[in-house]
Order: sequence, then C-alpha cells, then structure tokens
Amino acid sequence: AHRARLRSLAVPLPLVSVSVEAADAPLVVRTRHADLPDNLLQVAPPGATVWLRRGEGMVAWGEVARFEVTGHSRFADAARAWRLLAEGAVVRDEVDVNGTGPLAFGSFAFADDGESVLVVPEVVVGRRDGVGWVTTMSRGGRVPAATVPARQADPRSPGHVRLRPGALSEQEWCGAVEDALGRIAAGELEKVVLARDLLAHTDEALDVRWPLTHFAEHYPGCWTFHVDGLLGATPEMLVRLDNGLATSRVLAGTIRRTGDDEHDLALAGSLARSSKDLEEHELAVRSVADALARHGTLNVPESPFVLHLPNVMHLATDVTGVVHDGRSALELVADLHPSAAVCGTPTEKAKSAITELERMDRGRYAGPVGWVDADGDGEWAIALRCAQVDGETTLRLFAGCGVVAGSTPSDELAEADAKLTPVRDALTGAGDG
Repeated sequence: AHRARLRSLAVPLPLVSVSVEAADAPLVVRTRHADLPDNLLQVAPPGATVWLRRGEGMVAWGEVARFEVTGHSRFADAARAWRLLAEGAVVRDEVDVNGTGPLAFGSFAFADDGESVLVVPEVVVGRRDGVGWVTTMSRGGRVPAATVPARQADPRSPGHVRLRPGALSEQEWCGAVEDALGRIAAGELEKVVLARDLLAHTDEALDVRWPLTHFAEHYPGCWTFHVDGLLGATPEMLVRLDNGLATSRVLAGTIRRTGDDEHDLALAGSLARSSKDLEEHELAVRSVADALARHGTLNVPESPFVLHLPNVMHLATDVTGVVHDGRSALELVADLHPSAAVCGTPTEKAKSAITELERMDRGRYAGPVGWVDADGDGEWAIALRCAQVDGETTLRLFAGCGVVAGSTPSDELAEADAKLTPVRDALTGAGDG
C-alpha cells in the first residue's frame, strides 16, 4: 500500500497568509541575486532546512506544500506529485543556476513501510560557485519579501547530553554480527549492513543549528543536512543529476583514524590493500553501477581511492555517467536505493536479515536525503552520520557497518563507534572553540 498527500499550511509564516483553498493555486516562484554572509547558517532561523558543503548550498524555511509518501512506490509518488506542482508554477528566475527556481527538499525512509517526506519551503537562501540568491515560493497569497534576513541569534547549547543503548546493547549487537557471519558462511548472503542506534537525551531543548554548525565546521567535505527533523553530515552522495550528467560517490570499507598523520597514512595504505575491504567496496560499486547503467553510459574507475575524513577513512569510488532516458534525480534514486553500501547483497535477502537482526526501525537513517528542482535535477545523498529528532530533548543516533566474510564483531563494533563520533561530538560541542 502507498499513499501521497499534499498539505497546504494555513499560515506558514507571518509574512504570508495561505488558505486551505490555496491547495489548487499555482506555485508562484521568484529568484533574485543576493549578497550573503560567508556562513549561511547565520541567517537560518531555528528549525531551518539545511543543505551545505564547503560553505555553499542552501538554507530554507517555511512550508508551502508537503508531500508525505510511503510504500515501495514512494519515490515515484513523490516525483509525480512534485512534477505536477512544478509544471504549473509561475516562475521568474533572475539567477538561473543549479538550485534556483522551484525547489523541494526531501528525506525518505530506508524501508518501504516507513514515512517519507518532500517539503516545498517558502524561502530559500543559497550560494553556488560564489553566486548568491534568494528564492521565494507561495501559493494563493502574498509573496514573502525577497531580501536576505538579518543575522539570527547564535544557537544555544543543549546542555549535558546523556547517551544510552537503543534497540540492542553492545553485546547483543555483536551477537547479531555473529549471526550475520553465519549466514554469509552458509552462502545465504555476500554482505549485509547492520546498524545500531543510541538514544540521546539533552538537558535543554535542541536547536538543530547547534549540531549543524559543528558539522559544517568540522566536516566541510561532507553534506551537512537537516530535513524535517533528520540531521547529519554524510560523506556519501547517492546521485547528483545536473543537465543529464549523473554522479555517485560510493563508500564501503572503513578504518578508524588515530590522529597521528604518519600512522594514518600507513593505515590508509593497509585499507587500500585489504582484500576484505576491497571485496565489500566492489559489491557496493557494482550495485550502483548496475542501476545507473540501465539509464545511460557510465565511467567506473578501476580502483577506489582513500577518502580521508576527520574521524575515519573510507574506500571511495566516484561513478559518473550520462543519462539518456530523461530520468529525474528522484527517479534515479528509486532504482539506486537501497545500494549494497547500506543494505547488502543479494538485496532482498540482506533486507530480510536487517529486519531480523537489527530489531529496530531505521526510519529515515540510510535513506536518501536531498533536494530536487523543477527540471528534475538535484542532489540526493545517503543519510549517514545522522540523528532523528524525536522530541525537544530526545534524539536517535545511527551508525552501520558492512559485514562480509572476514569481518569480526569487535572490529565492526569499533567501526560503528567511530561513525557515531560526528553526531556525539556535534551534540556535546566537542572540539569547538
């Protein structure tokens, strides 16, 4: 079963009054050039939608429309609903770069039965290749002022953060890894990605800009994001589509950094030679390449490179291709998700093993997160190194590891702990100032 629902808000922002009748009104969009601060988070109000990397990207707020979808066809349903709204839009775009004009941000569940969302904001402030802009969107009402808002007050610390195990204790999770290794040895699976969660409780209500500021500063090469309560800094781009050119960054195979540069270089060399990690990486690359190859011509490098992040190093491959069949970014996402990097191989058996062994609902962890424009172009990353806000003072943190022949439970637990570090540090402010 699936459903798609469009909801228009009665009063998204004080500047605009949108009635229920506006559901049938066209989307009115205007994009203008703007002078922006170096740090776009400085103009983002609490709760803003965020998509940033290396100081560029977008922050957005307000809500003109919202598509909520579930089921196996959730990507197609969202793409169809967005296309119908965007096709009827009245647009004046004075900037015309990737990311201007009509835009929607989305976050999709990992599993078919999870809740997914695509949000059309009222105001988008963005910068790409040094060009800054403000986009306003409205339906059936007065258009918000197309000016850059004043700098917002800095976010406050959430105070002390208490962490406790989520669905499984460390010992129980290691037992799940042992079970997975047994299935791999029996030939049922080649690889399965097992995730674990932690519950975090803060003393004060969380302003999402607090961890987002940390992500943007400490993980500039990752995509810092916040969409509808899901926040994080992911290093993995599922697919970027720009004028028919598709790009995907595949990560699989991980080793923890020590902080000693010389030692880390040696570890990077060992990672690049590790047969266990190279096998895991090849499975992930193959799953992405096979999906994209159905839509165009591809370039797949023969061997991966080592991506250095502040806390870990990954084997990485950038797959590029030209899409010939006119598919939109969201339609490509439908074919790519779930990749072997976040699920396993064979896909259906790995999904069943995940449900049995993790004993938790992943929600939107490891699902696609990103944005799409009126032409169907966009950027969709995999929601990793992330947390789901479950209340003013409660979050769920997630991390996953690829289990293949040769994996050991203790090593996988250490890897999961390393992948939880970015969100833990972002909440506590570790390393700031």
